[in-house]
Order: sequence, then structure tokens, then C-alpha cells
Amino acid sequence: MAEKIAAAQGVEFATNLARVRERIERAARRSGRRPGEITLVAVSKTFPAEAIRAAYAAGLRDFGENRVQEMSEKRAKLGDLDATWHFIGHLQSNKAKLAAELADRIDSVDSLGLAQKLDAATAETRLKVLVEIHLGGEATKSGVREADLPALAEGVAALPNLDLRGLMAVPPYSDDPEQVRPYFRRLRELRDALSHQLGRPLPTLSMGMSHDFEVAIEEGSTEVRVGTALFGARPPKAD
Repeated sequence: MAEKIAAAQGVEFATNLARVRERIERAARRSGRRPGEITLVAVSKTFPAEAIRAAYAAGLRDFGENRVQEMSEKRAKLGDLDATWHFIGHLQSNKAKLAAELADRIDSVDSLGLAQKLDAATAETRLKVLVEIHLGGEATKSGVREADLPALAEGVAALPNLDLRGLMAVPPYSDDPEQVRPYFRRLRELRDALSHQLGRPLPTLSMGMSHDFEVAIEEGSTEVRVGTALFGARPPKAD
């Protein structure tokens, strides 16, 4: 019975993945881009390790988690997978060392203090990081303010063990993706200005989720973070 359930889930995931890839391809073509320019990060937070293994078997290689402990538990079960692990949630400074050990990329750096702790915890290879920008003024969202971005980026870029690759943002939610387009456009403008300021390329723009990633791609996203469109509804939280 368990094997039949797993097989059914695998078929469902493969169908979802095909739909997402088709959406990515259409959006890329509309904006004169190649679909291969866009990295699909499967947001696997709250889903079990078995779901990640099935996604890997279907061809995905990038996975996003937002809790250090959950990432630790899953990596212990999935150590045989040659996957790229993105930490995409708000990261507390006291968990920076463990996050640097577990994640291949930290996509949510929002303070120089956090960056310095990640730098100190990184030894053998430079850790790829993104700076998260707070767009929309929502109190529940993390990220650095636009006004503080230039100074933070300068500080991060100066750290020897970190490789600043670009920017990430989670704009305000809207059922109408067109309402979110200005935020995506603004993030691209901030990235371009920052690249000029630093005198170096910042190739990564991580923006766009299940409901709005087509618009994000049209505005220049190179990395979309997709969860429910791939895995389905998230499991209910335990009491």
C-alpha cells in the first residue's frame, strides 16, 4: 500500500513539475529570455524528506528551507543527494554557524552582524549569499530597508568568506500578480544600481513564488521559489 501511495504521489509531483516548467518557459519566451536562465528552487519547508527525494528523482536539484532545525533533520536523511540547499527564511544570528554548515546558499542576509557571523563560520569555500530587501513596509516581513542597502552591500562584499550574488525579496501578497509587478521591477532596479555601485556583477534576482513567478520572470527574476505549485497544500502545523 505504501508503495502505491508513493507512486501516486510521484505521478502527481511529475505533473505539477511539468506545469511549472511550462509556465516558466512561457514567461521566459515572452520576455525574450531563455528558460535555462531561471533556477527553480523547490520550497520544501514543512514537507517531509520523502517529498524532497521524489522531487530530486524528478529532476530538481535546488531546495529551499526556512528553519535551521528542519533543514538539519532533512539533510541527515538526504545526505546521499547531490542537491543545492538554500536557506530562505529569517535567520537569527545565534543560528548562523549551523546554517553556514548546512546550507549551500543563504538567500536572506538582512544585517551586517548576521553577515559577519556567517563569514566567521565559513572556512573552506566562499558561501554564496543574497541580501534580502524589505519591500512594501509590512511589519511581518524581514529584510533590510532600501535606504540601508548600499551600506550593507558594501559591508557584505568586503567579507572574505562570503560571495554576494544578488538580491532577494518577498513583496506583499496579491491575488492579482500585476499588482506585484512594481515591486519586482523595483528590486531589479535596486540590483542594477547596486551592481554599478560595487563595480561587479550581481547575477541573482530571487523573486517570484507559486502565484506570481511569471510576472517576476518578465521583470528579470533569475531564481523563483515555488512550493505549493509543486508539492500541493502544505501539511497542517502540529499542535
